Amino acid sequence: MTTYTAINLVKRPSGGPISSELFDVVQKDMPNVGPGELLVKQNQMSLDPAMFGWMSPDTNSYIPPVVLGDVMRSSGIGEIVESNHPDFKAGDRVMGMMGWQEYFLSSGQGLNKVDAPLPDEAILSVFALPGLTATQGYFNVGNPKKGETIIVTGAAGSVGSIVGQLAKADGLHVIGVVGNEEKANWIVNELGFDSAINYKSADLESQLDKLAPNGIDLFFENTAGPIQSLIVERMNAHGRVMVCGLIADYSKEVPSPGPSWVSVLKRRLTVQGFTMPDHFHEVPALLAKLAPYVLAGKIKHRSHILEGLESAIDGLNLFFTGENKGKLIVKL
Repeated sequence: MTTYTAINLVKRPSGGPISSELFDVVQKDMPNVGPGELLVKQNQMSLDPAMFGWMSPDTNSYIPPVVLGDVMRSSGIGEIVESNHPDFKAGDRVMGMMGWQEYFLSSGQGLNKVDAPLPDEAILSVFALPGLTATQGYFNVGNPKKGETIIVTGAAGSVGSIVGQLAKADGLHVIGVVGNEEKANWIVNELGFDSAINYKSADLESQLDKLAPNGIDLFFENTAGPIQSLIVERMNAHGRVMVCGLIADYSKEVPSPGPSWVSVLKRRLTVQGFTMPDHFHEVPALLAKLAPYVLAGKIKHRSHILEGLESAIDGLNLFFTGENKGKLIVKL
């Protein structure tokens, strides 16, 4: 093989569905591996809602946008096929930000060896960005206590499903918000959530009152949307809101109005947004916190596998439609 396929971002999205005109599928020459470098054959790559922010022109964010003409940013897992790096050898399985491409030339910075005897999709679904994000937000931002009530939006997604299972294992009362009945059944009957709400259903106010009669202590927010304000209005004094994602607003030029500051003031709520680039130096500690739950069989997952590099383009739209079932992964 003398070339490989990569996908570059060439245009910013302007609202609405993601289309192929934003990207350029290119063939690149296989690189020479220089001193201190290594070459990874990427096997699977992750699709994440954060990508919508990475494609936007907003420079006032937690991470610079992808430069137009560069390979689209993403994390993935693969195998080293050639190495001139003292800390890595051919055959090592590694995980890191490799982008939308079949091969990745690296100095080793930002790559982590994967020693766990688990399939690639399980690593990306649990121990990669979803699990790290869930662990950081739930434990270090939420400061949960046994017996409290937590509500998780996007509860059937890769992050929300892990948050709910961690909370249930810790003895919290867990309510999940999802977009259809299949997902509601999955998080309750398979993952052990106490209850679920379909945000597309009627009488959301009465459903929340019924499922959280003693109020809500923690709100793990992944989606935005009208239910956001209804949740905040039912939070207990000194409740904590962990703002992880706002997928409903990512395709809008102007975000929807959020909850009233009056509700935040009256309830003395702590509202904190967080993103994982601030915490990449804490990855070992986060994995050490998460691993016992996984090894004890308390964390289940499901993956939605797309075939082929170019499937990533249309695959991003599954976040808007809610048709994905589990962690979105592209198999190369």
